Amino acid sequence: MNPPPRPRLKSLPATSTGPSTAEPAPAGPGSGAPKNVAEGVPSSVRPAPHTTDSRYPVAWLTITAPRGALPTATSTCQCGRNLFATGHRKTLALIEDHTTHRTHCPLLTTEERNAS
Repeated sequence: MNPPPRPRLKSLPATSTGPSTAEPAPAGPGSGAPKNVAEGVPSSVRPAPHTTDSRYPVAWLTITAPRGALPTATSTCQCGRNLFATGHRKTLALIEDHTTHRTHCPLLTTEERNAS
């Protein structure tokens, strides 16, 4: 008595001899250099949309006042200032102090501002 025939095992498909899908197609006659980006995509970096007038942020005041919670405020500046306040009274005092700092900060004080 013969044993039953074994089922066929799955095998990989035969490898093709043509170009693979990862290789670029050969360029047709009359075409220029190969494209590096898709159509409609700019290939150069565009300039910044804002014109520069020598102004940039130096000091920041961040105020958080959620409903039903204590307000907080943070005053930071590139000159090294980094203050934090919690509560109504201290937050209002920090806001006033930040405004005063903006008039006296060495990074924000210019010769033009001093002349006027």
